[in-house]
Amino acid sequence: MEIQTTQGTAQVFLEGADDPGFLLVLTHGSNGGVDAVDLLAVRDVGLSLGGAVARVVQPFRVAGRRAPGNAVRQDEAWLQVIAALRARFGDVPLVQGGRSNGARVACRTAREAKAKGVIALAFPLYPPSRPERSRADELREAGTEVLVVNGDRDPFGIPNPADATCVRVLPGERHDLAKNPAAVAAVVEPWLELWVKG
Repeated sequence: MEIQTTQGTAQVFLEGADDPGFLLVLTHGSNGGVDAVDLLAVRDVGLSLGGAVARVVQPFRVAGRRAPGNAVRQDEAWLQVIAALRARFGDVPLVQGGRSNGARVACRTAREAKAKGVIALAFPLYPPSRPERSRADELREAGTEVLVVNGDRDPFGIPNPADATCVRVLPGERHDLAKNPAAVAAVVEPWLELWVKG
């Protein structure tokens, strides 16, 4: 399906129950797509737990751009997508998430979206080799439960456990979290089940 936002068209791949127990909305990084293996692993967990899962291609990617541009406009478009999905599914619990830049969007908008939780895959704590430019405040300001899943070889850094509800570090993984998607799913499943059913 397509959702029109003030920043352009977003494409949404929607799967799962028509009357779900929760809504899980996921998005990509700056340069990637919604078929990244870690996103698909999380999607499968959401479906197995009885949720509806929406994978969102943000307007900047639909338009063919590789960089998301202004964060305020990116977040504005994201919140419009969330509003459209909420209109469809009603007041079921919302968990939103994404990988890399998408994780940042999910954290920055979680409070306004009234998300019950955020799944932040490969959260880019700082630009490579620039640890002084930390983005940890985005994790802290989410205003809800945040699960971070990063690899121990991620050049974008690893968030501090004090900055999120739960930080899990997967051995041997880099920023793409592509080595062992089953390990990503194994981390996400108990956390997601707790927050949507607990």
